[in-house]
Amino acid sequence: MRKIQSTNYEHQEALAVDCGLTYAMLLLSGRWKINILWMIKNGVNRYGLLKSKIAGISEKMLTERLKELENIGLINRLDFQTIPPHVEYSLSEAGLLLSPILEALTEWGDQVRPIR
Repeated sequence: MRKIQSTNYEHQEALAVDCGLTYAMLLLSGRWKINILWMIKNGVNRYGLLKSKIAGISEKMLTERLKELENIGLINRLDFQTIPPHVEYSLSEAGLLLSPILEALTEWGDQVRPIR
């Protein structure tokens, strides 16, 4: 995250205003966001399931990223107001528009990824 007072931050913000690609990349940048969106797109919609399916993500990071994705409007959070807590996540309209792009990125990544 850049300092808000920095010249780099100002340039980044100016680019985001004028360029849809820059704006999209700013929304999606940050470790785990793409992984979370991919899992929710594929039906993994509960916190515990997300935690178990995304190897290496901490509870703190998962919570932060879910809040960020909700705040920027890519996912919806439905709290059933029960005890124990029951919360489900789904892609918002903007998230659904992103879905075919995630699929295309996956295909591209599979094609160019070096084989180990």
